[in-house]
Amino acid sequence: MKQWDKYKDYPGGVLAHSTHLKGLGQYDAATGVETPRISVTLATGIPQEHCQRINLGYLDPAAVHPDEWAHREDEGILLVPRAGEMLFRIKP
Repeated sequence: MKQWDKYKDYPGGVLAHSTHLKGLGQYDAATGVETPRISVTLATGIPQEHCQRINLGYLDPAAVHPDEWAHREDEGILLVPRAGEMLFRIKP
């Protein structure tokens, strides 16, 4: 909401999706710097340049081996199998 003038003309569904995807973040109006709560990386056929343009990380899906990402929560890495099928809430 601190940048409403910038985003007010975007469709509500687009705004909601970006919030659902990255969750709470911080915005410093004095510096104009937005810091997301998490980084999101997609293993996708979408071109890397497009992912970077919309502030998403990119991995070549052919290079991803899910078992290499599992059980690494202590490193700050969370693997969510079938993540598009469920939502998670952060604890209060």
